[in-house]
Amino acid sequence: MTLMRKQTAGSVILLLACALFTGSCAPLQPPSATGPHGNEPPYPVLFTDDSHRTEAALAAVTRLTQATTSQTIERLQPITATIESLPSNPATPLYLPKVGAAAVMNEEETRESLRRFIRNWRDVIGSEPAKLSLVERLDQPDGSKVANYEQRPFRYPIRGNYGKFQIRFATDRHVLNMISTCIPDADRIQTALAAITVRLKAEDAIKQLKESEIKYTDPQGNKLSFRAPAASDINPRELVVYILPSKDRPDALEFHLAWEIPLTNAPVKTVYLDAVNGEIIAT
Repeated sequence: MTLMRKQTAGSVILLLACALFTGSCAPLQPPSATGPHGNEPPYPVLFTDDSHRTEAALAAVTRLTQATTSQTIERLQPITATIESLPSNPATPLYLPKVGAAAVMNEEETRESLRRFIRNWRDVIGSEPAKLSLVERLDQPDGSKVANYEQRPFRYPIRGNYGKFQIRFATDRHVLNMISTCIPDADRIQTALAAITVRLKAEDAIKQLKESEIKYTDPQGNKLSFRAPAASDINPRELVVYILPSKDRPDALEFHLAWEIPLTNAPVKTVYLDAVNGEIIAT
């Protein structure tokens, strides 16, 4: 009996040793390029609705326009709480600050006046003045003037329907309207984006796009799809920060690091491919 027990125990030990040896020799599985990485920050980066930010914006607009709170709340953008439009008949009309001695400001004085106005309205515009760049100044057929700005707070340029500020005003400095899709608290977003690892290089993005079905909506609202033509010259232009409403949370915006890829001989001119997970996020 004792000899049999010793033989049985020895067999068990031998089997365990073989199993361990075999397991240690098995090939290691490489991590998925787009799979979950537990030690990395959440992605995409989220910007969520904040009641304190909304209250501060409401107070600022009410103070500057002397409008009622009920009039003001309808004039704010969802989530960002930046200005969507001015009240049509504010109790106190808004004017650009006067710069210069002449009755009508010249172009240089107008731009300085706009800078001062933006500094005063930064809370409802949603951007620090230093992060806004004037990209266009237009004179309209009706005599009004328009200034268009782009917000540039990140390492990469913003794409999507965000990061813009427009103001329309008359020759007498009367502010007729303004709209902002800027992102408040952009420094916090940039810090979060800086922690994200870009996994797809330009050549990876090209390969991914050629293998993907590209979905888009035509001008008539039809949902269609296509594959990049073989003759299409695919050259990723640059990395961008693409902002879009969250698919899962109605109170949030998603910030994606993406390749901006222009297309030729295709139904759409530009495709945005996520540089982290390889998904096509916009066209």
